[in-house]
Amino acid sequence: MDPDSEGHKDGGASAKGTQSRTSPKPAPTRFYLPLNIAFYLCFASHLLAALYAPIQDCDETFNYWEPLHYLTHGYGLQTWEYSPEFSIRSWAYIVIHAIPAKIAGFVGRDKTFEFYALRVVLAFVCAATEVRLYSAISRVLNPRIGVIFLMIVAFSPGFFYASSAFVPSSFAMYTSALGLTSFMDWHGGPRTASGIMWFGIGALLGWPFAGALIIPFVIEEWVTTLVSQADVFETFRRYLDGIVRCLIALALQVGIDAFFFHSPVIVPWRIVAYNVFGGKDRGPDIFGTEPWDYYFRNLLLNFNLWFLLALVAGPLHLVQCLIFKQQITNQPLIRTLTFLSPFYLWLSIFTLQPHKEERFMFPAYPFLALNAAIAFHSLLIWVGSPNSIIFGRIPAKIKLAAVLPFVFLAINIGLLRIIGTVTAYRAPLQVYDPLQRSTVTQNGSTVCFGKEWYRLPSSHFLPDPIHAKFIKSEFDGLLPGEYHEGKVGFGLFPGTWLMPSGMNDRNEEDMGKYIDVQHCTYLVDSYMPGMKATEHEPLYALDGNWERVICLPFLDASRTGLIARTIWLPDLPLIPERYRRHWGEHCLLRRKDA
Repeated sequence: MDPDSEGHKDGGASAKGTQSRTSPKPAPTRFYLPLNIAFYLCFASHLLAALYAPIQDCDETFNYWEPLHYLTHGYGLQTWEYSPEFSIRSWAYIVIHAIPAKIAGFVGRDKTFEFYALRVVLAFVCAATEVRLYSAISRVLNPRIGVIFLMIVAFSPGFFYASSAFVPSSFAMYTSALGLTSFMDWHGGPRTASGIMWFGIGALLGWPFAGALIIPFVIEEWVTTLVSQADVFETFRRYLDGIVRCLIALALQVGIDAFFFHSPVIVPWRIVAYNVFGGKDRGPDIFGTEPWDYYFRNLLLNFNLWFLLALVAGPLHLVQCLIFKQQITNQPLIRTLTFLSPFYLWLSIFTLQPHKEERFMFPAYPFLALNAAIAFHSLLIWVGSPNSIIFGRIPAKIKLAAVLPFVFLAINIGLLRIIGTVTAYRAPLQVYDPLQRSTVTQNGSTVCFGKEWYRLPSSHFLPDPIHAKFIKSEFDGLLPGEYHEGKVGFGLFPGTWLMPSGMNDRNEEDMGKYIDVQHCTYLVDSYMPGMKATEHEPLYALDGNWERVICLPFLDASRTGLIARTIWLPDLPLIPERYRRHWGEHCLLRRKDA
């Protein structure tokens, strides 16, 4: 049988079931993978991420885990973004996550249980949104596109890390998937209001710039309305409905933020104002810039062959529809191009920005996976077509044998990337385990961080008597301070509305954020063979004044080759030396005279 014939037969059944509105018993949609199995697959993948994935960005720790820790435990580290003077982070986003974390705290025996419980909740929510989108893709476009999308979601490193990350861009990824689902599934009429609501919530409570992803859908619907001479008033009513829903969400957010900051603030606007209109010596660029190809390299690492397919999805679809006259999806050409365009729009916008970070791509991940799935489906149609000049005479089994290695290669590269990263960089989630023993810690103990300050996963890993402190290192930017812990003035959580000292929005160092190393009970430090000591970064792991409580292997990226840094390779003698991974240590040290 032709490799494509079954896919079109399923797609036809789906279209028939969708369009037959007069039949009392429409034909059910045939999914290549049942919805419950699809959910179990996605959730299993994301659950592993929740339990084992290291935190990849210190912003996740200091801007989200630490404020949450303050709400649930009364202390934590405070960044300048949460100072009432600047207030460019929303407490509403933190409150949403603090509720399940606090519930988990009632049943868990320590704070790390809260940390992992919240990540499991995020993994569950992410899987639910992905399966909702998988269902829509299978019914609206083609069941085979749906199952390819599912395969990308479940086995790609990009989704593995974004699924359970506690950052607004992951939240925007969830809402983008739901917004795309609403605009895609028009069975029973357009769901414009729902789509606007989801993209709006993602932009307001998550990340304001994620709102750009709705632009192609807005253009498509208004152009369709004007060209088809449909009821303009009805289209306007749907948009008004969606906008009102967003305004309600904004009102709730402003109310929650006003409660914590003790003044009304529109945080989404403040984020845009600082990042776009910050002025001289302000804005995102002061935190570092990257070359134009940063996202191309990053997405190639996180999606390998699927990213390449996502890039060619649009041109490939146009060629097959306009030149080869092949029906790729169950939707008209314009609608399919609308679904493909948000990924190109997002990649273009952020490639032009000098300041680049991996998490900035998270909201577009569902669109990347959709583009790649459509492109791969298109190639299968081209290869499977009996009328193809190149492939028409090749037996179907040989075609299948040629296609499967591509799938296995993409999946295996992704899995090797995941295993490699987890095994190389998980030590910061494990090194604090000895502190959980009550006989080891005492009131007044401190855990200090020097050059490893950005690897602190969260105060959730430090028992309640212990606070995190910073000592001077070669880093000369602005480190977090501490939330005020006293009972001052009127209102709860005074640390959220009292003005902290030493904060600025120019990343200028504040010496008041440091303590002397002599006051540290514990110290977290790393040592790599060949590492040289500096004035502010002695080799504490080799210092006789400190004893090793625990030291765990940590990848030495400076001595490890590109391939071994990119994917997992076994540490076996048969592996050539230049392809092996080389190791250092990530240690929890204790002062001997403490």
